[in-house]
This record gives sequence, structure tokens and C-alpha cells, in this order.
Amino acid sequence: MTNGEFYNWRRQLLAPLGPNPGHTALAEMERTLSAHFTLVTQNIDGLRQRAGSTNVIELHGNLWRVRCIRCRKVYEDKTSPLPPLPACNSCGALLRPHVVWFGESLDPQVLNAAYEAIQNCALMMVIGASGTVQPAASMGVEAKRYGATVAKINLEPTPFSDIYTISIMGKSGEILPRLSCRHEVRNVALLRSKQKTVSCKLSS
Repeated sequence: MTNGEFYNWRRQLLAPLGPNPGHTALAEMERTLSAHFTLVTQNIDGLRQRAGSTNVIELHGNLWRVRCIRCRKVYEDKTSPLPPLPACNSCGALLRPHVVWFGESLDPQVLNAAYEAIQNCALMMVIGASGTVQPAASMGVEAKRYGATVAKINLEPTPFSDIYTISIMGKSGEILPRLSCRHEVRNVALLRSKQKTVSCKLSS
């Protein structure tokens, strides 16, 4: 299977899927907190944006975007499947998925934006992450080092669970809707925000 065939297969799997209640709850939190909320994700499926989130930092890119290998232009293309040799509409060169492949480095600008959010947040929720894929795995630890309250929401413990301020076991799709409607959580996030960001990392 070629790279193109593999990513077309993934597009076809993801195309019929929609956001879950956890994604919707995060979008509601962003609407409540406005500029105080940043969502940092390792996922490439675009479901957070489909749920309504707008301030999203995608560490590993987005499956529904393509990037020219010559001029580096990035744009959205939800065609499924893509043609075998998709061409850039600007320069005609080959397009590739705008995702981070194994062995590639993360985009420094994207990574810097994530760390800026993390280092300036008062509250960080680490949701559904296994705690094994770096550098995302240690971002919650970084936020705590800068003084943030860090809440972990996951089905099972991770290597960093004991370090975080709060650990909640369960499904994010059940827990997040309950959190999003609690005015106490909103008020704490707003009052304790050191600058402008409540940062949330979602991996499920």
C-alpha cells in the first residue's frame, strides 16, 4: 500500500464520523471562555473544528489538508479519495497530506504556539492521552511546572497521573459535558488565567 492509498483509506474511514459529546463540550467551553481557551491536539481528524472549536493547535497536522512539496502551500481538500497524483493548484507540483509522518519533526511554529499556551495557562485538561508520545506526553507536566492546575481525564492511569493535580477516570464523552455546564469551573478558569489561555490537550 502506498502512502496515497493509506491516507485515502483513512479519509474514507473518517468521512462518515462526527464529533462526540466530548468534542461538543470543548467547543462550548471555548464559546464561554472566548480568547481564554486553546485546544491542543495530536489528532489529525478535524473533528474538534467540526464540533465548533476554532482556536485549535494541531501538533500532527490535519488529514483534510494537503501541502505542496515545492511551494509549501497548505490548503483544505476534503476530496475522498484524492487522485493518485494530486497536483498543487498554484505551481503544479505534487501534493502530500499535511500531517507529520513517522520520523519527521513537528512544525516549530506549531510547537512554539502550543508551548506558549501551556506556559501561560491557569488550568490545563489532559484528555485521553496515553502519556507515551512525546513531546505531547509531557506537556501537562510542563504546565504544572509553570503553576497551572492540571486535570487528567482518561480511562486508565498514565505514567504522569500521579503528578497531575486531579485525575478523573472515565470516558471523556461523558465527563466533559458535565464539566462544561459547571459555572464554578468556568469562573475558576477565568479568574486564574494569568494571561489569556485555558489550555486543553485532547487525544480521543
